Amino acid sequence: MKRDTDYLQQLANYIKKNLSKGYTLESLKWALVSQGYGKITIDQAISFANEQLAANAPRMIEKPVIKIEKVETIPIEEKKGFWKKVKDLFN
Repeated sequence: MKRDTDYLQQLANYIKKNLSKGYTLESLKWALVSQGYGKITIDQAISFANEQLAANAPRMIEKPVIKIEKVETIPIEEKKGFWKKVKDLFN
């Protein structure tokens, strides 16, 4: 069991390192599959990595405050179509 945990930890470290470099989870999955890792093992390593990342995530102490602000709008003149311009010429 210890050996399996070490193996998953190595894969989890690989996943975390490459996620921090900007790779997507999907691209990492396919890279590991092409290297010969099984899909179940990859999914377990991803779950393991997610648990570790969640444990290290900063905790929110207070709730965020949502502010609603009314912005004054500037009226926009209606664009005149071709026929309206022609009608205005005869009025």
